[in-house]
Amino acid sequence: MTMQLNRRNFLFTGAAAGGGLYLGISPQSAGAAEAAQINAWVEIAPDNRISIMASNPEIGQGIRTSLPMVIAEELDADWATLTVAPTLANAKIYGRQAAGGSMAMTTQYELMRKVGASARALIVQAAATSWGVPAAQLTTKAAMVMHAASGRSAPYGQFAAAAAALPAPDPASVAVKNPKDFKLIGTFQPGVNNRAIVTGKQDYGIDAVLPGMLHAAFVKPPAQGAKVKSADVARAKEMGGVRDAFIVAGSDEYEGLSAGVAVIADTSWHAQRARTVLDVVWTDSPAAFQSTATWEKLAAAAKGKPAAMAVHSSGDVAAAMARATRRVSADYAYPFIPHVPLEPINCTARVIGDRIEIWAPTQNPEPGRAAVAKSLGVPPENITIHMMRVGGGFGRRLQNDYMVEAAWIARAAGRPIKLTWTREDDITQDFLRPGGWHFLEAGLDAQGRCIAWDNHFISHGRDGKFARAANIGPSDFPAGIVEDFRLGATVLPLIHTTGFLRAPANNAFGFVTQGFIDELAHAAGKDPLQFRREFLGAPRFIGDSAARGAYNTGRMRGVLDKAAAMAGWGRKLPARTGQRSGLGIAFHFSHLGYFANVIEASVANDGTVKVEKIWVAGDVGRQIVNPAGALNQVQGSILDALNACQTHAITFADGGIEQRNFGDVPLARMDQTPPIEVAFLTPDYPVTGLGEPAYPAVAPALANAIFAATGVRLRRLPFDKALLAV
Repeated sequence: MTMQLNRRNFLFTGAAAGGGLYLGISPQSAGAAEAAQINAWVEIAPDNRISIMASNPEIGQGIRTSLPMVIAEELDADWATLTVAPTLANAKIYGRQAAGGSMAMTTQYELMRKVGASARALIVQAAATSWGVPAAQLTTKAAMVMHAASGRSAPYGQFAAAAAALPAPDPASVAVKNPKDFKLIGTFQPGVNNRAIVTGKQDYGIDAVLPGMLHAAFVKPPAQGAKVKSADVARAKEMGGVRDAFIVAGSDEYEGLSAGVAVIADTSWHAQRARTVLDVVWTDSPAAFQSTATWEKLAAAAKGKPAAMAVHSSGDVAAAMARATRRVSADYAYPFIPHVPLEPINCTARVIGDRIEIWAPTQNPEPGRAAVAKSLGVPPENITIHMMRVGGGFGRRLQNDYMVEAAWIARAAGRPIKLTWTREDDITQDFLRPGGWHFLEAGLDAQGRCIAWDNHFISHGRDGKFARAANIGPSDFPAGIVEDFRLGATVLPLIHTTGFLRAPANNAFGFVTQGFIDELAHAAGKDPLQFRREFLGAPRFIGDSAARGAYNTGRMRGVLDKAAAMAGWGRKLPARTGQRSGLGIAFHFSHLGYFANVIEASVANDGTVKVEKIWVAGDVGRQIVNPAGALNQVQGSILDALNACQTHAITFADGGIEQRNFGDVPLARMDQTPPIEVAFLTPDYPVTGLGEPAYPAVAPALANAIFAATGVRLRRLPFDKALLAV
């Protein structure tokens, strides 16, 4: 749901409490009867207090700072004194409220500029009428209106009530600033919640407290789809601090409410302690067949067979391979991996009759509303969702299974309930990033150019269809680059839930494509940077330029060249005692962003890898709104990807996940953090998001650096340092 502007739905103005200005936008889907349900983006009180509302989930990406900055810039407000406040979840009012796909800035940057500019225009018009002067003679600064000829000035709040009575302007007539006149956009600004976070005052989901609230634990099957055969709930109830324990039958619907056993107690500690004595016996799971060892055998068997489905085919791959001077083959693989956000999965719910109120750290509240409504049989409009700050999501909290569980248990308890998962719950019940295999072959001509590309992709799904986030698109890079190109796929059976993880699909495909391209460069006897330049060819759009998946080879080349220049590509590396060193390079396009990385890495004789430094060049359009937040996003993506490609893997046995906690899927520590130098290119293209596109090029750049240092090609994630020992 995105908001589109026209005179009918553009602005709604009205008198705020005390006679101020209340400015909002209604979604296109809202009719005249819903005009009162507006998004109050800007509120100006008579005493000149200004509030800007933030309607997107805040998961650490800084959107509750950057989008209000856009409004404040065009409003000419005083950023140091205004207030930013989060809203409730309400798609009828706000349109799309989601933290996913790096789409918030993409869809709302220009819209929020209009919101701020329109508020300013209304204030100026009201001031002009009050003073009897032309509006063109008035200027604004720091929430003040000024008339140079008379020397008069007054705060916005003095004109707020009059501005509220003015008709909404035509959005086409609302002028926004020339970017050269920006005073706030483009400056380093700390997050509006930073002080609250570091002083322990920020309200994350896990901080929610309600009067009369109890705490819940929910034990779910080790292999998804199993039901409870028996559980010793009586023993759990006997434990101190425990109020109740009961079996939840669950739904038979895939991804519906899981079967399990709920424990309700005075504290989370009491609830988690009591779950250990439940001695749950489970029925056989339909997922019992799931086994990493079996999938490996099935993938190997599929390698020598035709793909089960065609994803993309252009030209004549067989003929191109036949005329190739050299053919290069390689097999790449990557595992399932978890999200492991630091804040444990949690949700607080209160159910009174057919009314439900939820406090959730969610990335995507509306599907959660729909799931709760369906599971509990209440109208969606009877559900209120407070979007709490999220202590890390990375795509996991796009799925709202925990909202359904909390609401269900709260209704059964007859009391407000805070449900908190353990880390073991988080890992074993995750919506995992799917694993996959790529069996690749390419043909090179006498000049070392890639003239054919063939990829048999093996992934997971059900009934021959890809699982969520397991698919590969027909237009994904390098489709369109190589004329004779074939991509086929085979789907292995899977029941366990999968989901989107930072830079979905691309977080794996970037490793595969950029690793294989590096192999082609060496097979052709060419420098990896020069080979990539030639591979991209002349600057042009590949695909429909109006489509989300289309990419611009010129912008790819721009970040590639910038990263190479930053790193001094081709220079002699310093000698390091007992270390082998190398530079690796990679680039990728995803989520409308272009990124390239150069990594300098050293490898010890025992195979230990140390990343010495990373240089990153990014292109997300003509404007970086908040450089502080932008750097945080890029550096966070780099560190996230760097850790995952070296340490993360989820394996299955007997239908369930074998890993349990951070000892099995470790997170990076501070002393493992390398220097990261970031630069942004700002060509004249629309502004897009930053949460994900810096991630995919990290693993291949590191693998390519390791190859440059050791001559060992790593084609499987996570990297096995035993292969690098000498």
